[in-house]
Amino acid sequence: MAVPVRARLASALFLPVVVVVVVCLLPLLASACDRCVHHSKAAYYTSSLTLTGGSCGYGTAAATFNGGFLAAASPALYRAGVGCGACFQVRCKDKKLCAAAGARVVVTDRARTNRTDLVLSSPAFAAMARPGMGPELAKLGVVDVEYKRVPCEYKHRNLSVRVEEKSRAPNELAIRFLYQGGQTDIVAVDVAQVGSSNWKFMTRDYGPAWSTKQAPPGPLQFRVVVTGGYDGKWVWADREVLPRRWRAGEVYDTGVQITDVAQEGCFPCDTHEWA
Repeated sequence: MAVPVRARLASALFLPVVVVVVVCLLPLLASACDRCVHHSKAAYYTSSLTLTGGSCGYGTAAATFNGGFLAAASPALYRAGVGCGACFQVRCKDKKLCAAAGARVVVTDRARTNRTDLVLSSPAFAAMARPGMGPELAKLGVVDVEYKRVPCEYKHRNLSVRVEEKSRAPNELAIRFLYQGGQTDIVAVDVAQVGSSNWKFMTRDYGPAWSTKQAPPGPLQFRVVVTGGYDGKWVWADREVLPRRWRAGEVYDTGVQITDVAQEGCFPCDTHEWA
């Protein structure tokens, strides 16, 4: 069962330099108006192994995302890895073959083609079709679509961290975030020993992966800045996340579910509903 959300805003005076820097970076890290509806094309991979082994580095954990409805994203959506874990609602525009709802996908890879904005897993591609029309849709290979970013939902999973194999206790710590809900980007990560106010910042290695060579001794707690609302927002768990003797390769539950939605003021698209 999911643990209740425990998210807190940092006060305006809390770490002013860090907050100012992060907030200034938010427009650069967020894809411009990505909740607007975009028009492009989408293809699919015949094997979903391509996406579970994608460049976001989720590995076999990707198979547990969103029922296997995954996607590789174009550079504009992938954003050098910052777009890893983002969710998009995609629907094809052929009304004879395709249902109005479309399919929700999670980005786990970078698309290696400039022909489409999204390359879907075969189950996700088939899910765009009307009942019984999946084989016909698959024959097309590439279809015209419209898509927009939407919140990710992990009702029975909290934001988790996987300790990467390159970590070396106690000081060299590398983590990768899994099951990030909401419609946000993580733009800063700090780590501290439980009960301590001596927070150490972590550096983004790539996409959902962060690391530090100055990790304090365990047990450890984390806090992150996400792009919530029109500003950055501190979110952290009121509990131990990594035990005193954490181990590489293990996945640890933060106890937090992120449900925030970043607001971009995307006029005029934010004045219209996606019918």
